[in-house]
Amino acid sequence: MEHYDVVIVGSGHGGAQAAIALRQNGHEGSILMVSRDRNPPYERPPLSKEYLAGEKPFERIQIRPEQFWADKDITLHLGRNVNEVDPVARELGLSDDTRVTYRKLIWAAGGDARRLSCPGSDNAGIHYIRTRRDVDTLKGELAAGARRAVIIGAGYIGLEAAAVLRKLGLDVTVVEMLDRVLARVAGPQLSEFYAAYHREQGVDLRLSTGVETISGDDGRVTGVVTDSGETIACDVIIAGIGIVPSVGPLIAAGAAGSNGVDVDSICRTTLDDIYAIGDCASHANAYADNKVIRLESVQNANDMATIAAKAIMGDKQDYDAVPWFWSNQYDLRLQTVGMSIGYDATVLRGDPADKKFSVVYLREGVVIALDCVNNTRDYAQGRKLVMARAEVDPDLLADTAVPLKDML
Repeated sequence: MEHYDVVIVGSGHGGAQAAIALRQNGHEGSILMVSRDRNPPYERPPLSKEYLAGEKPFERIQIRPEQFWADKDITLHLGRNVNEVDPVARELGLSDDTRVTYRKLIWAAGGDARRLSCPGSDNAGIHYIRTRRDVDTLKGELAAGARRAVIIGAGYIGLEAAAVLRKLGLDVTVVEMLDRVLARVAGPQLSEFYAAYHREQGVDLRLSTGVETISGDDGRVTGVVTDSGETIACDVIIAGIGIVPSVGPLIAAGAAGSNGVDVDSICRTTLDDIYAIGDCASHANAYADNKVIRLESVQNANDMATIAAKAIMGDKQDYDAVPWFWSNQYDLRLQTVGMSIGYDATVLRGDPADKKFSVVYLREGVVIALDCVNNTRDYAQGRKLVMARAEVDPDLLADTAVPLKDML
C-alpha cells in the first residue's frame, strides 16, 4: 500500500493548481495526483474552442510541460478512478484495485457531462465535450466527413462549439429548451445579442424546443426529433446540458452535500482532513448574496486550490475571490465579472451594433456584475466596482465617455 502526505483527486485546473500551490507554499512532503484522465494536466476551456478548431495542439493546452510534475516530485497516477474513500483509515480504493493512504486529501474531481436520457441516446455519434478524448473522437468524425451537426443546449459549451463548427463549414442547428441562449448565466440583453449573432453566422437556432428522441440507423445517429415532432437530420450531435458533480465516493463516505459536496470558507468538507475544490464544491459565495452555489470556472478552481493548499500549510484564509468567466465565439470575446444572481436592474453601456458594449447588473443600486463584449477595459475597471460593492448612478454607468474607474 502506497502512502502520501497529500493526495489530490482530479487533474484539471483545480487539481493541478493545488499541487503547484502546495510546493509554492513550502510543502516538502509527498504529493500524489490521481486522475481517470490518461493525459497529464491540461486546460479544459480550449476543448470547445481552439483545440476543437485545430488551432492549438495538445502540447499548447497543457497546464505545465509533462516534465514539470516529475521535477516538482509530484506523482501522477493517470487512468485510474477513486472508487472508495475511507475517512477513518484515511484510505482510498482505486479502480485498479490498489489502495492508497493519505494524511490530507483534496477532492478536485470536477464533474461528468450530463448525459441525454431520451430514446436513442445510446446511438453512436453523440458527443460530450469534457475531455481531450471526447474532442479527439469528435474531430475524427468531422475528418471522416460529418457535415451536419445538431447541438443540444445553448450555454457556453454549446455556443462555442457552434461557432467552431460553423467556421469549419458545417451546417449547425442549436436546440435549446429555454426561451433564450445563455439563460442560466446572463440577462436577456446579452442573450438577444448572441442569438442574433449566431443566426447571422448561419446557425439555425431553435429556442423553446425540447428533444424527444434521437433517431438512428444501424446504431448511429441520423437526426434529432423535437417536441414538435420535427426531425432535424444530422451526422453528429453535441450535447452541452451541464455537468453532474463527481462526488459519489465522498458522499458515500459521509460527507455533507446535495448539489456537489459542501465546503466551508477554507474549502474543508465535513470529513476530517478532506478538502474539496472547483466545480464539485458547494460553498457560500459572497458575490452571490451568500447563496450556496457551485461555480464551474477556471478562476474558482484555481483560487479554491490555493486556499486549500494554504490551509494545509497552516495559513487559513477565507475564500473571497471575485468570480470571472470568459467565452470566445467567432470574433466576440465575452468577459464576465461578478454574479448577476438576483439582479433587479441593468444598464447598457455602449451599442451592441458596434460589437463592443457592456451590460452592468445592479441589485438595490449596487454593481454586482458586468458582461463585457470585446470590451476588456470595462471588464478590468468594472471588476473594481464589483469588489467595492459600489453604488453608481445608472445614468453615469451608461455614459461611455466616463471610464468606470472614475466611478469608484
